[in-house]
Amino acid sequence: MENLHILSKYKISAADRYTSFLLPILLIIVDYIAIVIAEQVAFVIRNFLIPNGGVLHISWFNFWVVFPLLYLIFINVGQLYSRRMQFWKLIEKLFQASIYGIVAVIIVLYIGQITNSTSRLFIVLFWGLTFFSLTVFRYLIKKILEYFNFLQIPVLIIGAGKTAELLVNGIIGDAGMGYRIIGLLEDNNVEESILKKFPVLGGFADVENVVRQTGVQNILIAAPGLEQEKLTQLIYKVQPLVKNMGIIPNLVGIPMGGIEVESLFNEKLMLLRLKNNLARPLNRYIKTMFDFVVTLVGAILISPLLLFIALWIYKDSPGPVIFKHMRIGKNGKPFPCYKFRSMCVDAKAKLEELLQNDPEVKEEWEHGFKLKNDPRVTKSGAFLRKTSLDELPQIFNVLKGEMSLVGPRPIIQEELERYGEYVGDYLMVKPGITGMWQVSGRSDIDYTERVLLDSWYVRNWSIWIDFVMLFKTVAVVLFRKGAY
Repeated sequence: MENLHILSKYKISAADRYTSFLLPILLIIVDYIAIVIAEQVAFVIRNFLIPNGGVLHISWFNFWVVFPLLYLIFINVGQLYSRRMQFWKLIEKLFQASIYGIVAVIIVLYIGQITNSTSRLFIVLFWGLTFFSLTVFRYLIKKILEYFNFLQIPVLIIGAGKTAELLVNGIIGDAGMGYRIIGLLEDNNVEESILKKFPVLGGFADVENVVRQTGVQNILIAAPGLEQEKLTQLIYKVQPLVKNMGIIPNLVGIPMGGIEVESLFNEKLMLLRLKNNLARPLNRYIKTMFDFVVTLVGAILISPLLLFIALWIYKDSPGPVIFKHMRIGKNGKPFPCYKFRSMCVDAKAKLEELLQNDPEVKEEWEHGFKLKNDPRVTKSGAFLRKTSLDELPQIFNVLKGEMSLVGPRPIIQEELERYGEYVGDYLMVKPGITGMWQVSGRSDIDYTERVLLDSWYVRNWSIWIDFVMLFKTVAVVLFRKGAY
């Protein structure tokens, strides 16, 4: 009776039961408003920029019904009303829906023989503003619902180990998921971690009772260490009781980008087809073109900043403004990696002296080829390293074809052996100005994890991941996380 009383506190409400029905309706309304606002802004901007071109006229039916409906159809095709996903994935899906939506709009205009009377500038503005508006509105509504704890899908997590902790971090740290964790099921004690914030409602054997008493209809199993027979029994026991069930398989760290799933029905097997994305020449060519175009535009925009930093360095510590350090590039070819000089001009001699005279410094250097309190760093250099602005000259390495915007961290010859069996992944591609290591904590993570992050990136690469890495780099730099 006592256990029933405890579980009754976590019983989901009537609103929770209808979240999967109410939330899509709310999102459709929000998306419609976002599209119409984007239309109106595009309309106003076009008429403002081209006053001599005559006032653009759009029929009310196209404006209020056809154009928004086309977008909503493709948003629905992308499963953005039925699936929960990380916000970066949601943005990717919105981007795709925006492209399909604007193409559909153009086709409708062509079929209706009104393309000649519709401004091309309006179409371009409509496309860009709609994507922006949809993204912003989706983020705001997700944050508002999260703040008021309204229309969040209740979820029960089975497991409370390291995998469950990673899952929980992913849920509570991402605006796109929209889950509310009601509790955990675990046979062992929950270690001191973020999982301590959630109640343990029982063990694995209590799952049926917990589901019936709480009414939860969404379960995530995060127990990859569970024996196969026990996992199978657990799945067969739970599946008839709930609407949705997710399983974290024992594949943590395996490259899953572009994965294809195939069911072998007769054999009761699931076949996963994995791809090594940057092993494909076409993908490497696309990445190179993306790097060159974005870097060229970026170099022009930040040229005043580059000049200012160069003058500051020279005034603070007279000597060369640019420091060249040999790094290992694609196919093991060494190249001079450019950086703004952040150390005194005799830094190499001072390092050798430090390593000879201070065992602790030598141990720290050999651990990660970095010193947290490096006495060789200049006053201007300390700021540049903290903000990662010292790495800006590497854009010229990108333009020369020696580096990428995003990729594995450029390393020195002595570090190659630390990559072990993953060295092939590193040598396959160009190193990057930023990458998984930089946005995941930089100097706060150990070397083994750096290697795994580099390998994961190569095998899972996509243009969208590069976009995500670039945006996350800005956030990391602003908060100066893990830099020294």
